[in-house]
Amino acid sequence: MFRHTIPIGRIFGISVDLDYSWFLVLGLLTWMLAVSYFPHEFAGWAVATYWLTGLATAMLLFVSVLVHELGHAVVAQKFGMTVPRIVLFIFGGVSEIGGEPPGARAEFWIAIVGPLVSFVLAALFWEIEPLLISWQPLYALAKYLALLNLILGLFNLIPGFPLDGGRVLRAIIWRLTGKYRRATGIAAMTGRFIGFLLIFLGVWQALNGNFIGGLWTAFIGWFLESAAASQLQQETLKSLLGDHRVHDAMQRDFPQISGEITLQDLVDKYILPAGVRYFVVNGDSGVTGLVTMSCIQKVARAEWPTTKASQVMVPLQRLASTSPDAVLWSALEKMGRDGVNQLPVVEGNGVVGMLSREDVVHYLHVLQAFAS
Repeated sequence: MFRHTIPIGRIFGISVDLDYSWFLVLGLLTWMLAVSYFPHEFAGWAVATYWLTGLATAMLLFVSVLVHELGHAVVAQKFGMTVPRIVLFIFGGVSEIGGEPPGARAEFWIAIVGPLVSFVLAALFWEIEPLLISWQPLYALAKYLALLNLILGLFNLIPGFPLDGGRVLRAIIWRLTGKYRRATGIAAMTGRFIGFLLIFLGVWQALNGNFIGGLWTAFIGWFLESAAASQLQQETLKSLLGDHRVHDAMQRDFPQISGEITLQDLVDKYILPAGVRYFVVNGDSGVTGLVTMSCIQKVARAEWPTTKASQVMVPLQRLASTSPDAVLWSALEKMGRDGVNQLPVVEGNGVVGMLSREDVVHYLHVLQAFAS
């Protein structure tokens, strides 16, 4: 989902990244607080004070969102699940939890802890408000963050996927029926309904004079509906792939080249005539790396005749890989998390195949043909 992010650090072994959209909402929220909310609530401050308080409040709001997501991540880790990273973006944050939860109980607690963390933060800011009343900017900051964390917790309890409340709903249905995919489908359909409801509400607000508020409400509704629809599609694909393994879809006859070939020859002899998009590089000791289109595109065209494949390849030890017996859906998820289009299939000390997104799509078409 998020391919272009800026890493800012690690917490509890989890990478924390900023999506570029985060900077947009940071600027908009700071502007709104500095020119509208704080001047209306607290008159008489210097202009610089409004802007500094607005910026500090916006930053701390995203710290609150990060703590909310860390709640999900830490509980997921307690249940034995991997959490590669947390991404902060325009709508808040998302914890990228690897794989499916081990059970309905795990899903419930992983989901519910986020809103609980937000409620705790709201209570903490509420409690410190009276202590800061003599320092108006700090008092204003605490008051606003108490309100926003309360709203964040309540909004996330709405029972529609992908909100936390939707995951709580999924956990309850899963527990009652024993069917994970059915529970996911119901939660996602509920999420789509809520998304359409918010879009309708936003349009109604806009037509009745609250254009900005209505537009924002409709935008949130569109995001929720799209995310829920994407989840439904994902579950359909996951169900179709089932327990099929990487060795069912991988390419055993993959393109291999010498590390001594120049980029110019590579493009002229292989890429342009045949449309090949990746190459396994062989050396004296076997496979040494992988050259992709993006590797070549990073080199200026004038340097292609003198640049060798071995100079631009991604070394084998730095490549994300999979095994022949890995579940195909898990390999596809790994491509998404790592932002790559293909994975070397490694068995023992050697590469036995290559799996690309195109291979998975082709295999899906084959499965669909036999299913129809």
